[in-house]
Order: sequence, then C-alpha cells, then structure tokens
Amino acid sequence: YALFTGSGLNTKAEDTTNIGKIDLTVFYQDRAYIVEFKVVEKEAEEKALNQIKEKKYYEKYIGSCKEIYLVGIEFSKEKRNIVYFEYEKV
Repeated sequence: YALFTGSGLNTKAEDTTNIGKIDLTVFYQDRAYIVEFKVVEKEAEEKALNQIKEKKYYEKYIGSCKEIYLVGIEFSKEKRNIVYFEYEKV
C-alpha cells in the first residue's frame, strides 16, 4: 500500500465488496489492479488469485474501468519471501 500510494497512484486498501474485502486495489489510468495477498506456511498454495475469482471482486469495477487485472501474491512464513505470483486480465 505504502509503495503504490507513495508512487502517487490511487489506491484502496481493504476495498469493500458485497462478499468481502479486496486486500488492495490500485488504479492507474483506466485500469484497476485487484490484488490479494496470502501468507502460506512453506510452499505455494495458489489460493490468492482463486479467492478473487471465487468472490468475484472484479465485478465492482466492471463498467467503470476499461481494463481489470487480477493479481494473486503468496508469501511464505518460513522463507519470508514471495513463493507464488499469478495474474490475469478479466
């Protein structure tokens, strides 16, 4: 959040939807980047992007943004680093 906001981008942390909260939404030009962060024990579980799609977080911005990107990032507790990164365009 601090990195994107400090870069001058419009951001929303804990962006509320009717089903849950988006961890972070970043707006740039006519695009929305919906980001979900997950902390996993050791290895990638590939759950972050799936959560965005299952809860349809992107629906909030259909019609108001020309492009919507879904971004899932997983951090390992053990390795203290990113262990999985996945994205797709809606």
